[in-house]
Amino acid sequence: EKPHKCETCERSFTQSSDLQIHVRTHTGEKPYICVTCGKAFSQSSNLKTHLVTHGGLKPHKCGTCESSFSLAQSLKTHLRIHSGEKQHKCETCDRSFSRAGTLKTHMLTHSGEKPHKCGACEKSFTQAGDLKTHLYKHSGEKTHKFGTCSMAFSLAHSLKKHLRRHSGERP
Repeated sequence: EKPHKCETCERSFTQSSDLQIHVRTHTGEKPYICVTCGKAFSQSSNLKTHLVTHGGLKPHKCGTCESSFSLAQSLKTHLRIHSGEKQHKCETCDRSFSRAGTLKTHMLTHSGEKPHKCGACEKSFTQAGDLKTHLYKHSGEKTHKFGTCSMAFSLAHSLKKHLRRHSGERP
């Protein structure tokens, strides 16, 4: 018997603690925070697994390329790149992905949702990495430098565009 029922999707659980963990899939609550990098998790076990990634040891090596991983599951996921296996399918457009997280991000293109918001301006982004890149525009920091003419840029693609001027290459 499973007396503990989710009010959102009606899934049932034998223990209330399992229901509480499940409810976080609907609320997005992630109360377990990595003190090293700030990444958040919905379950303490996922945080414990994540902490291994900060240890520096990467005993799980890919036999096809030079990549190595701290977690066996990370290697297993990586191997799908080489096999071409894409088990996560979009129900809207039939595209397939090797990672569940990539599918989840892809689904945002259909909903139009842009959950990563810039605190300095009104721009929003589908992916956290795009927001991180955007934030360099506001920081004024110019980490991409070109030694020949002493120009510096906040974005890598701006430096690449500039390099074309020196090489005469057309975009």
